[in-house]
Amino acid sequence: MSEQNNAKWYILHTYSGYESLVKKNIEQMVENGNLQDVILDTKIPTETLIEEKNGKKKAYEAKVMPGYVFIKLVYSNELWFRLTNTRGVTGFVGPNGKAWPLEDDEVKRLRLEERVVDFDMVVGDNVTVISGPFEGLVGVIKEIDIARQKAQVVLNMFGRETAVDMDFIQIEKINNPTIVEG
Repeated sequence: MSEQNNAKWYILHTYSGYESLVKKNIEQMVENGNLQDVILDTKIPTETLIEEKNGKKKAYEAKVMPGYVFIKLVYSNELWFRLTNTRGVTGFVGPNGKAWPLEDDEVKRLRLEERVVDFDMVVGDNVTVISGPFEGLVGVIKEIDIARQKAQVVLNMFGRETAVDMDFIQIEKINNPTIVEG
């Protein structure tokens, strides 16, 4: 357990378009090699974007940093060798290809570990989007996925309702003091 406290986030550089394959290969390596205690997490940061085609707007997930995979691990030379020899990986990001851990503020800015501790919203709650491309819009929670820290929010955009997956940290519950029950 104390080894896991030494885990840091690193960045792997990949061939363009190979990010998902690299993530899948690393997850398979972890499972087959019983490496869960030294490789703790693998992520490809994404964000929700809006695209307009033929007058219709569509939300989709796009990679924030194409060509990179983020990995939380307890660094060792053996892991460096195994990871840099994974199909699709060109190397670690750092001086001369050496693994260089991310600083805590970089991890927070990239939202690699943000977790919501007190999520007190339920399906049907009205929420305001407080960050991202939908900032300022108001919607209603349709579904909640605690494990992924996401909520599906129905937003009214351009006269039509659109369901969008949002991170818990992107939404805020609307407390309406003017409504009085009784």
